[in-house]
Amino acid sequence: MTPTLQLAVDLIARPSVTPEDEGCQALMMERLAALGFNNEPLRFGDTDNFWSRKGNSQPVVCFAGHTDVVPTGPEANWDNPPFEPKIIDGMLHGRGAADMKGSLAAFLVATERFVEKYPDHKGSIAYLITSDEEGPAHNGTVKVIETLEARNEKIDMCVVGEPSSTNLVGDVIKNGRRGSLGCVLTVKGKQGHVAYPHLAKNPVHIAAPALAELATEEWDQGNDFFPATSFQISNINAGTGATNVIPGTCEVVFNFRFSTELTADILKERTEAILNKHGLEYDIDWKLSGQPFLTDKGALVEAAVKAIKDVTGRETELSTSGGTSDGRFIAPTGAQVVELGPINATIHQVNEHVSADDLNTLTDIYEAMLVELLA
Repeated sequence: MTPTLQLAVDLIARPSVTPEDEGCQALMMERLAALGFNNEPLRFGDTDNFWSRKGNSQPVVCFAGHTDVVPTGPEANWDNPPFEPKIIDGMLHGRGAADMKGSLAAFLVATERFVEKYPDHKGSIAYLITSDEEGPAHNGTVKVIETLEARNEKIDMCVVGEPSSTNLVGDVIKNGRRGSLGCVLTVKGKQGHVAYPHLAKNPVHIAAPALAELATEEWDQGNDFFPATSFQISNINAGTGATNVIPGTCEVVFNFRFSTELTADILKERTEAILNKHGLEYDIDWKLSGQPFLTDKGALVEAAVKAIKDVTGRETELSTSGGTSDGRFIAPTGAQVVELGPINATIHQVNEHVSADDLNTLTDIYEAMLVELLA
């Protein structure tokens, strides 16, 4: 078993369901300390994080990721126990194999190999690791970044180990992400008897035309890097459960995934203008989960593309598709950010697995990036 696979197995065996870490970070910090890294554990609330750095000069190349994993669901549904990692037919099975303990192992082994070959490398190598990425993400990367910003310690380039690949390792790099703006809308009506609708006001009926307009609105047309902004309703709740009662309120939960063509404030203004046009009485609660970010060019993208080509012979695709990641907290500091990791086909699923060979290839890619940027 290669060093990358052995470390991945050791990490997967720790049942670090968010926000628990279960000793994963201590294991990583021990390995980093042996390389001369200065480890800084940072616990906020229920969340373990750490910042680790080797070197005092620029550029700072950071590996960012998370030790927490999503819940397994009923373990009886797994072919192999989720926290007893096993290689079966060339595939490493276990919760977190793809998202993202495999990447963490590849980060570390690549760093060990690079430091051994280039002990006097230029710049700095850093690690930003959290156990609160799969959960609310309130006490994780965002708090570490606040700590770094408060002392003016800057990340120049950041590789987030999220599983970005689609069919072959390295075939896709995420060089940006859409913003995420969520909302809970409560439309007010008047409760009453269904047989006497003139004495009531049905909030479902009065909300429907406004929701239809929101769903068909063209918010923007996207751009060269982002698809058009999307609006999706995820939940509608109203009623008492009785068939003869007109509800008094209707709660609608919806989300925007938006491009760099718009801002959250513009989306809020346009949404509320449509609601007001339809004469609705409502309460509205907005939550901005992340701003859109984009690293369309620069040394980091170039190093990633070159490393993938040199190691695999493949051309890679730059993409901003998918959900959010902790990159949304790092990019606003001015850092170049890319997400590069294994194939994402089984993430969050029962029987999560990843190709063992792919993790070894990913280790080679990360090492080649370090050589390109810091050797």
